[in-house]
Amino acid sequence: MSDASEKLMKPSTTTEKDQFAVLSAVGGCLAMAAVMGIGRFVYTPVLPFMLQDGTLNEVNAGFVASSNYLGYLLGALLAARAPLPGGPYRIFMIALITSTVVTFFMAFSLGVYWFVVIRFLAGLASAYAFVLVANIVMQRLAETRSLHLFPIHFTGVGIGIAGSSLMIEWLGTSLESSSQLWIASGALSLLLSLCVPFLLPPRKELAPQAASHATQMKTTTKPLNLSAWRLIFAYGCFGFGYVITATFLGALASSTPELAPMKSLGWLLVGLAIIPSVFFWEKLAVRISYGRAIAVACTLEAIGVALSVLTPTIAGLSAAAILLGGTFVGITSIGLVEARRLASSNPRQIVGLMTAAFGLGQMFGPSFAGYLYELNGDFLLASLVAAGALILAALLTIKRFTPA
Repeated sequence: MSDASEKLMKPSTTTEKDQFAVLSAVGGCLAMAAVMGIGRFVYTPVLPFMLQDGTLNEVNAGFVASSNYLGYLLGALLAARAPLPGGPYRIFMIALITSTVVTFFMAFSLGVYWFVVIRFLAGLASAYAFVLVANIVMQRLAETRSLHLFPIHFTGVGIGIAGSSLMIEWLGTSLESSSQLWIASGALSLLLSLCVPFLLPPRKELAPQAASHATQMKTTTKPLNLSAWRLIFAYGCFGFGYVITATFLGALASSTPELAPMKSLGWLLVGLAIIPSVFFWEKLAVRISYGRAIAVACTLEAIGVALSVLTPTIAGLSAAAILLGGTFVGITSIGLVEARRLASSNPRQIVGLMTAAFGLGQMFGPSFAGYLYELNGDFLLASLVAAGALILAALLTIKRFTPA
């Protein structure tokens, strides 16, 4: 290992600490772009091409999407458990590589069950990577007192979504099949992944003093109160409410010839809206309370979901995409912060339950939408039900939460 690398891994001077913090945040950002923006969400802009070339139909597309969310649910719950064989960084890198490999595997059209398995593995890998890299980056930023840089990490979701959408929009008119788009997506994920270990290098993480602390916490843990359960249920409604539009936005655009330009551009708008929203919702939450900020965000997202089917125009879908991107990552971020505040004696319990509720909601949503599409021939009813779930989430969170 070079002297320069050793210094970056063990920063001592103020300048080195600042550089270390920025590189850690950027490394986390690129990892999020690969595993979330591409590994988890690139299915949305590629889906219209899969429907067009007959690789999938709308019903099967819903089942394939739900398998990804099931994988994400299981991965998030498993990643939250400790210890991890080989350490968090090694498991994170395995998950990062796995996410890229299974993206390439989507290029092989071996039937719907193949896609179900591959998207399940993609969800599992993205969840592991998401949970572990967030903890790694947060710890390294905390060591250098640079937690104000943490939102840079979350912008990776938007950067990955926007970048992959631009690539698909550029390639979609010239490539002959959706398989080629999956190969291109895998190549972009690989490029991002190769940069991560240089910006976020392996090192022996400072061991958190969790063992003795956990023993003490067992005696002080309190049961979750009504506020905590309201937040958990609201988070499940949010998971169901956002996921139908997030999965089928491109399919909605491809259903009408006049909306064809929105097949990839709609998802690009989602990605671009995510990037500033991460900073905006945190500032608003500090000002008006986290619960009320969640309620405002869920209400705006409900409007966007409804617009996607009630105003089937380029302007309507553009507004829907911006409202979706401008809220769903922000709700995730401030929701977890509020959860830790509500259950400070046992944050792992409430975060685990919120993850489970969110995962169940987003796992059920695409299959529900696909089933209603088979009955009605459109996504109108499914999207309106999703908007209703988001309004319910807003009603559950608008009243101030009380810590246990």
